[in-house]
This record gives sequence, structure tokens and C-alpha cells, in this order.
Amino acid sequence: MDRALNEFTGTVRRAVDDYDMIEAGDKVAVGVSGGKDSLVLLLALNHLKRFYPKPFELEAITIELGFEDMDFTPVKALCAEQDIPYTCLKTDIKEIVFDVRKEDNPCSLCAKMRRGAINDALKERGIKKLALGHHFDDAVETFMLSLLFEGRISCFRPVTYLDRSGVTQIRPLIYAGEQKIANLAAALDLPVVENPCPQDKGSKRYEVKQLLKTMCAEYPDMKSKIFGAMQRNPLPGWQPKENWRLSK
Repeated sequence: MDRALNEFTGTVRRAVDDYDMIEAGDKVAVGVSGGKDSLVLLLALNHLKRFYPKPFELEAITIELGFEDMDFTPVKALCAEQDIPYTCLKTDIKEIVFDVRKEDNPCSLCAKMRRGAINDALKERGIKKLALGHHFDDAVETFMLSLLFEGRISCFRPVTYLDRSGVTQIRPLIYAGEQKIANLAAALDLPVVENPCPQDKGSKRYEVKQLLKTMCAEYPDMKSKIFGAMQRNPLPGWQPKENWRLSK
């Protein structure tokens, strides 16, 4: 298991180095949703912290949305085992979005409220850097979402500075494919918390995911080519410092 985590952490380190995601003395929080992506990211960064030449601190923060079936007790136990400070903040976001507002587009309001809640938590703790679990497949899907539904060539950036909050978002998983993350989560037997959100499989993103799955059955290297174009064009913020190596 250590070998698998060590290999995966190498993929994370390449992204961190290529985009200067972490500086010496940084205090980095991982936004832990309970899903496989954020849990794998948390363990990889904790492993990286042991030998990275730029010393940094790490902690985990969960914004609990209010769904009854989501139990983060095993996540708390994992963080205690790994000696990672952990905070789980309860909110009424689910109630506001689904029960009170009955939003036609709940994902937008939910995301906005989650950002507000975690930014408040970061401010209270004096943390200026937030690591998010967006990976290689997320980047390609976001690019395709913007292209197909908005008519724009756009994607989130590997590193994003938010001037209103003073927080810098980093995405150290951008070189790691979703399947590789899932395989490692299973190998490490991580306590994944399933998402009961009714919109989880009814969004435009899910439609794009299924479209890419169908297309990649015929053209297996399609995602790699899209990702490569994002870096070579490049999209704003996507020019890597070094020659990148993709690990899926």
C-alpha cells in the first residue's frame, strides 16, 4: 500500500511543482467532502509533506451539508490516525437549497454557499491556501461543459487566487485520472462517504461524463489530447512551468 501511495504522490508532486502550488511555510487546508477524490488528495499531500523540500502544514475541513445519511465519523478517525487536524462544520445548506428555496438550479446555490462556509472557516484559522480534489477527468469535463453549453473555451485553473477572500485554490490532482484515484481509494480502504444529493446524476456534468465515456470507447486517447491542448494552447493559467508528464 505504501508503494501505491508513494507512486501516486509522485503524480501529485509533478502537478505541485509544475504550477508552484505550495511554498515554504504554507498552511494548506484540504476541502474534504468525504468522496474518494478529496480523501486520496488528503493522504497524498500528507505523504508529500514528509519529504517535500518546501515545508508546509496540512489540515482537513469538511462542510457538512445537512444530508442525514452522511456520517463523517470514519473520516475523523482517519485524520486522527494520520495526525491531521480535522474540522467538520455542520450547515443547513441542504435545507435552504432543497426545502426552503426549492431551487431549479440547486448546484449553483449549493456551490456558492459551500464556498462561503469554507472561506469563513479558512479565515478563522488563518489559512490562505485551499486544496481541492478536482482531477484530470474533471478538467476535461469542465472544458467540454464550457464548450458545449456556454460556447466558451474555458476551464478552472490549476492555481486560482480569489482576491475577495485572499485564498489561493490549488488542484494537485490534475495529472491523476479518476480511475487511478478510485483504484487507490479501494486499495487503501478509505472511508468514502457516499453523496446522497438527488442532483448527483442529473446534472449537465454527468451528461458530459457519459458523452466522453462513449466517445473514448472509440477514441481512447481523446481525453489526453483535450488535456494536452489545454496546456499547449494554453488556456489562461494552464502553462506548466516544466514539461509535463501525464499519469492516468
